[in-house]
Amino acid sequence: MLLYKRTIILFLLILSSSCGFQLRQSAIDIDKLGNTFIETNDSRSIFYRKLRAELNSNNIELAASKSIAKNIITIHRDETGRRVLSVSARNVATEYEVFYRLSYSFVNEEKNSNAEELELTRSYTFNENLVLGKSQEEEVLIEALASDLVRLMLRQISSQ
Repeated sequence: MLLYKRTIILFLLILSSSCGFQLRQSAIDIDKLGNTFIETNDSRSIFYRKLRAELNSNNIELAASKSIAKNIITIHRDETGRRVLSVSARNVATEYEVFYRLSYSFVNEEKNSNAEELELTRSYTFNENLVLGKSQEEEVLIEALASDLVRLMLRQISSQ
């Protein structure tokens, strides 16, 4: 019985090690993004704060000025909002869609990219009896959209 259990455990270990599973690697090419300056009109936007945090967490040096930077990420447009998706019979909104729209360009010593446009959306139901909770849900969705846009943008820059 003990030999049987050991054989099964050994078989499972071999099987799990050969399945090809790997932890997801960072989408950021650190060598490509070192010494980066982020140019934006709104340094208080959710996207800008999330982008800085992501670059800092990946140990990417952020340049203090545009003149000394090797890479420049220019954020041309950074906006968020919501649209009504559906209304009730009483003409009250019952479902909204939040969106986050971004336009950016990336310039480094090797390449000068054209402006890229990204937009992500999420929808949520609305209940007029739960206004406070639904407004908090909208804020959480916008934060998640900004985080997703940061990863998407950095993945695009790294693949160029």
